[in-house]
Amino acid sequence: MWEIHGKRTADEAEVMEYFNLKYPPMVKALDDTDLYKFSMGQTYHHQYGTAQTVWDSRSRNVGEGKDLPEKYTEEDREEIRNQLKAYCALVWEEDALPWLSKRCIWFKPDYINFLERWRPKYEDFEIHDDPVSGLRITVGDEVRSFQEYNTYYEIPVLEIITETYYRNHFDYDKLLKEAKEEHEKKIEAMKSGKYHLGTWSEFGARRRLSFEFQDYVVRRFVEEKVPGFIGTSNVYLARKYNVTPVGTCAHEFIELVGQGDLTKNLAYSNLFAMESWVKEYGVLNGIWLTDTIGDELCRRDMQLTYSILFGGVRNDSGDPYEWADNWIDHYQKFFDASNKREYRVNPKNKTLLFSNNINSFEIWDGLTRYVEDRSNPAFGIGTWLSGPQTIPALNNVMKLVMVNGHHVAKESDDPGKTMTRSPEYDDFVKRTCGWRIASGE
Repeated sequence: MWEIHGKRTADEAEVMEYFNLKYPPMVKALDDTDLYKFSMGQTYHHQYGTAQTVWDSRSRNVGEGKDLPEKYTEEDREEIRNQLKAYCALVWEEDALPWLSKRCIWFKPDYINFLERWRPKYEDFEIHDDPVSGLRITVGDEVRSFQEYNTYYEIPVLEIITETYYRNHFDYDKLLKEAKEEHEKKIEAMKSGKYHLGTWSEFGARRRLSFEFQDYVVRRFVEEKVPGFIGTSNVYLARKYNVTPVGTCAHEFIELVGQGDLTKNLAYSNLFAMESWVKEYGVLNGIWLTDTIGDELCRRDMQLTYSILFGGVRNDSGDPYEWADNWIDHYQKFFDASNKREYRVNPKNKTLLFSNNINSFEIWDGLTRYVEDRSNPAFGIGTWLSGPQTIPALNNVMKLVMVNGHHVAKESDDPGKTMTRSPEYDDFVKRTCGWRIASGE
């Protein structure tokens, strides 16, 4: 639903004409985004309302010598500008927030009231020509731009810049046809009983070929009653098909809480962030992302209390087999120390959620079989399900880079995923975390 000339409309042709769009609007609703934006958003609203932030996008595999050598062009950037203007004209659909608060009981009335009044603003975006990829989008500035608003821009920006590239640089109709054909093959394989797939959800909004294809993917899973499928991270599609919306926190939250306050030692970022999360949600909404400053430091900070309170952990980089072994051993240590009486840290009662580069049934099945007798494997699968199926998928990201006027960094157990504006700050983070690891603290 859009608001144009003070009137509301659901007519996409009218929206295309008004905003001079080459393609239908790529973001269909204010909840056409991932659930964890709202989970983090409530915590920002209640605890970090004064945090000022800046975000940058990066197209990791676009440019000369990369998977997708054609750079973003001025034609792309113009469509992106117009698509962002259309996004900023969206208003909440009547049933969106009531549905969200009913399905996710941890959202509080005052936060839902905040969302009712929140609207995206086009002036919050800057679109640049990047020398490598042809595109960089910045959200926010260092003076008057607050995280409790900026956080909602990440997924819509990625949805727009990704779909624009596919439509302008490829035969989109051909890509869509091929993707649907591949998806039907995947559904057939999922239903064959050949693979152990565990519990899983669709995580594809940020890397989707298009809204049209992500909608098709989720709809077909629902229609076919595919085993193990529980829902999607896309709140709009979860609402549309009445499945579970899935998602808790992301790297940005741990960066903001752990690095946004210079009086705190960033090597303990996970500890500070977990304290904040538990203050907000208690035992609800508790799957923790472990690799923001490296997995080892996360395990050190997740001692007995947090190992009990959080229902599980999520893998987003590094060797998933090594990661699973480390976390099973972590929980087992506490379980053994209780003489096997503290069932809440029994690894068999914990969820190990894999969301990094699950791009074949063999990988998926292998991880399930490796873990299922010792813990509860779950999967969040994005690009492989909802991205293009016959060309290299875009690897676009948008990350938090400044908090309260100073740099922050997303580190990772995969070096290629590190992102910051400052190499010097990146070195500082590595040295600080390295000190803690070496000291045994």
